[in-house]
Amino acid sequence: MTHIVSATVFCLLGALQFVPALRRGRRWHRVAGRILVPARLLAALSGLWMAAFYPHPAGDGPALLVIRLVFGFAMVASILLGLSAIRRRDFVVHGEWMTRASAIGFGAGTQALVLIPESLLFGPTDQLPRAAFMAVAWVINLSVAEFAIRRRVRPIVARPIVSLRVFS
Repeated sequence: MTHIVSATVFCLLGALQFVPALRRGRRWHRVAGRILVPARLLAALSGLWMAAFYPHPAGDGPALLVIRLVFGFAMVASILLGLSAIRRRDFVVHGEWMTRASAIGFGAGTQALVLIPESLLFGPTDQLPRAAFMAVAWVINLSVAEFAIRRRVRPIVARPIVSLRVFS
């Protein structure tokens, strides 16, 4: 139940964080972020819990368990790094890490699209192709996120010039 509620909040509210007009309004973005960080963490941590301790359905195997754990921990790490960046008021880095966390979190939607051809090609119970196609969905999302991050214009940061003059 925790996973369903937190993932729903994360997906609905999280998608709105990418709307430029809403993101510019600092108040809305800040309030939404204070709801989203716990929702994202709950979604990721409950997903990790389910992957590790719930009975696995037919077609899931050890490879998929490892993949889910890797991406789940990557999502938690991305959220924590984004949170750390915003506390330092490093808005650019915050946005980059939260974009990565969102890409991982939105992976379930991409998996639905990717698993349709997988089930047509390999059938419903082959473990290795299912694990590979689920991983591909997360990689697709992260690739799109990295592309978007790299395309963003980074502000020029003024850095102090260090002079090594020696006065004689």
